[in-house]
Amino acid sequence: SERKEESMTGGGGSDVSSSLNRFFFALHQLYYDPNIENKNLAQKWLMQAQVSPQAWQFCWALLSPEKVPEIQYFGASALHTKISRYWSDIPTDQYESLKSQLFSQIACFSSGSKMVLTRLCVALASLALNTMPEAWPGAVAEMVRVFQEDGGGVDGRARCLALLELLTVLPEEFQTSRLPQYRKGQVRGALGREWGSVCPLLQQLLRRTDSPGAVKARVLRCLSSWVLLDVPLSESEGLVHDCFSALPDPELFDTAVEAIVNAISQPDSQRYVNTLLKLVPQVLALQEQLREAVQNGDMETCHGICRIAVTLGENHSRTLLEQVDHWQSFLALVNMIMFCTGIPGHYPVNETTSSLTLTFWYTLQDEIMSFESDKQAVYLQVYRPVYFQLVDVLLHKAQFPSDQEYASWSSDEKEQFRIYRVDISDTLMYVYEMLGSELLSNLYDKLGRLLTNAEQPTSWQHTEALLYGFQSIAETIDVNYSDVIPGLIGLIPRININNVQLADTVMFTIGALAEWLADHPVMLSSVLPLVLQALGNPDLSVSSVSTLKKICRECKYDLPQYATNIVAVSQEVLIKQIHKTSQCMWLMQALGFLLSALPVEDILRNLHSLITPYIQQLEKLADETPNPSNKLAIIHILGLLSNLFTTLDISKQDDESADGSAPPVKTAPPPPGPNPVVVVLQQVFALIQTVLSKWLNDSQVVEAVCAIFEKSVKTLLHDFAPMVSQLSEMLGQMYSTIPQASALDLTRQMVHIFASETDHFPPIKALFELVTSVTLSIFQQGPRDHPDIVDSFMQLQAQALKRKPDLFLSESLDVKAVFHCGKFAHDLDNHTHCCTELLPHCSDVPPLARVVQEDGKLLVQAVLEGIGGGASRSLMDQFADVLFCLNKHCFSLLAVWLKEALQPPGFPSSRITAEQKDNFSHQILRERVNKRRVKDIVKEFTLLCRGLHGTEYAAEY
Repeated sequence: SERKEESMTGGGGSDVSSSLNRFFFALHQLYYDPNIENKNLAQKWLMQAQVSPQAWQFCWALLSPEKVPEIQYFGASALHTKISRYWSDIPTDQYESLKSQLFSQIACFSSGSKMVLTRLCVALASLALNTMPEAWPGAVAEMVRVFQEDGGGVDGRARCLALLELLTVLPEEFQTSRLPQYRKGQVRGALGREWGSVCPLLQQLLRRTDSPGAVKARVLRCLSSWVLLDVPLSESEGLVHDCFSALPDPELFDTAVEAIVNAISQPDSQRYVNTLLKLVPQVLALQEQLREAVQNGDMETCHGICRIAVTLGENHSRTLLEQVDHWQSFLALVNMIMFCTGIPGHYPVNETTSSLTLTFWYTLQDEIMSFESDKQAVYLQVYRPVYFQLVDVLLHKAQFPSDQEYASWSSDEKEQFRIYRVDISDTLMYVYEMLGSELLSNLYDKLGRLLTNAEQPTSWQHTEALLYGFQSIAETIDVNYSDVIPGLIGLIPRININNVQLADTVMFTIGALAEWLADHPVMLSSVLPLVLQALGNPDLSVSSVSTLKKICRECKYDLPQYATNIVAVSQEVLIKQIHKTSQCMWLMQALGFLLSALPVEDILRNLHSLITPYIQQLEKLADETPNPSNKLAIIHILGLLSNLFTTLDISKQDDESADGSAPPVKTAPPPPGPNPVVVVLQQVFALIQTVLSKWLNDSQVVEAVCAIFEKSVKTLLHDFAPMVSQLSEMLGQMYSTIPQASALDLTRQMVHIFASETDHFPPIKALFELVTSVTLSIFQQGPRDHPDIVDSFMQLQAQALKRKPDLFLSESLDVKAVFHCGKFAHDLDNHTHCCTELLPHCSDVPPLARVVQEDGKLLVQAVLEGIGGGASRSLMDQFADVLFCLNKHCFSLLAVWLKEALQPPGFPSSRITAEQKDNFSHQILRERVNKRRVKDIVKEFTLLCRGLHGTEYAAEY
């Protein structure tokens, strides 16, 4: 082939030399031209040139000593690309000359540019990986020998560093190489055998007193790289010990830490128990260096030593726990990690170490709790006190700094601290599983002493942290049985809330106890006033509104006596616009929950007072000429109504009293007559139509209008019935004038709930036919401009097929056009879902049967085209579902269609033989029961079609 005729090691003629100028010009553009378009064009040209056959000559020319490092770097990178990606183009008789040339270039650059040297080493590493073990056995031993020989004028230190660079990048290149899976196993084994050549060299260099710091640092990096190949810990034990010896040297500290961490975190290392036991005292010996680093404020050293201790503890907790003769040394390691958790200073400003330890505590607890009960009891005796100490340490670390210090923090530092506290919260929640109710009692006792000790002034930070601990546990754990919660609720009003952070935590704690309050409603009077008071503070917006929402959701049957006050306070803060939009929406949801539990006349009265100001505002806005500011106001008001109607559900009263979650005496049976939400919607319907008439062109306003009805329909279900007719008519008019996806989504909701009801079938049928007709005409004009409409339409059709296939019996509905519109679907997932809903109705809906018989082959061709490589591999399960459905409901037709569709050569892929197509067809037709098997058949066939069968890339999916 043309490529194979090219020499791999230089040469070339006039064509190459004339093209070199173009190369240099493109590189000059890439690196120095200020015009971004020129840079992009140059990069595109260079990428193409890099993979061309002529690149072999360019590579060596670009590496000429007189060229600048940027050009040399490109030459070395191009070499690596050719070797790593186009290895099959290199004739075997040129392996030796290519290897020799690379050795020579690495020797030349060992005293030159570091970045070029690294790329050349990576290129040689790639060559080694492609030739090991058959064509180049003992590759590493040869590398060591070549560089230890006389370097022809290159000094020994430079040669040594070049060799170490080569040995370092070799395992790294293996980790990222594109070798097929079977080759990866072979090469990994070959590299493992080469460790015998690497280890003595690294030990010799690390232990020599005259080795320069730069050489030792490179040795440590090299060790880091090799241990990632699962070098047995017993075989690297001596070197790991040397790494500990390097830790006192500030220049070697970081690389030594990395090497130790990599060595002891390899999955295989837990097999070497004796080696691990020898490591524990070495880690414990670092405590003095750790304490000095803390005293000196040396965060980097603290961080590094902590990483070592945590890595040993986290990766080998079980192994070390099981060595019962050494329990004291492991406990000492646990206490060392506890010291790291409680390291002085505020995260992330004065320390960054404590966060590293949190996953260790999860791991240790998991291991202890996984032992059989008698062993577990012994471990709990030792470690429960440790975990109680951990809670104290974590709550101390969760404390806010002084107000003055906190004000000086950057917004990024504050955000990191917030995330850190969330991590602490998660850890406390987890620790509760081990410590149980005793933990809550412990926290309550501390909080009680804090709030009742008049002699000693209490810092708000201390109080806040203890409450935060309570909140962390109560948010996710059922604390209803706990006997300390009544006391806690009693303590909350005694807290002197003089700070925003403390007030926030008080709110969130009350919110976390909402379920408990529902079972103990007498306590509501203690905390509800605090929540309503906080509602007026913009700084407490999120915490106060979310807490009120939780209380209204969980305790709604106990709130009627407070309802007037809650509605009044909420209205006041809404009118004053204290809260941002999202909190206003939450507040409306809270009021929806609250009103749901009231008698209907009270609901209507409260709705009237609550909504009237907004309706008046909306009437005023509807008269104005559309502009951006009144658009936002309209969307805001419509959003408030939507969120109110989302949770206002009187039908739940019966359900909840029946299942015992609320006493029956608290609820009366729903009265006859329309639902309060329907009453309100009917009153504002004409106004909404007026708003729509002005804003029909604006998809956001239309979406907001549709959301009101969609959320109402979802909540009210069949109670929405009185509005079906007028809403269907309005939706039809809207969609006919300016089609929008949100109208289709609302239509789908209506079809879902009302299509099966005789009384409502006529308006639903008329609406369905109208939107289908309008959408099909859009498809004829150009569906690519409306991907959202296409997808919503496919979802609507699937819903109609599922709920009421009779909708497709209409003569005015073009079923064939509906069937064909799937080919426009932006989201093939929705199209295939529609097909799988359609096919089962072939027997009971004649129009569908006719379409499938006439055009089913087109569907089969489209599916095969997708499987053949025309669609993403993520869609193969959906295509398999379509074939399975066809096989189940149209078996004889599918057999014919598959045969005809697969007949043409090269379809669905040129990589497939006629025999493979026949095999696929027979396998599919055989499976009429096992859907999972059909999916496997399709996945295997698509890999064959794409040329990926048996590759590592295929295995990743």
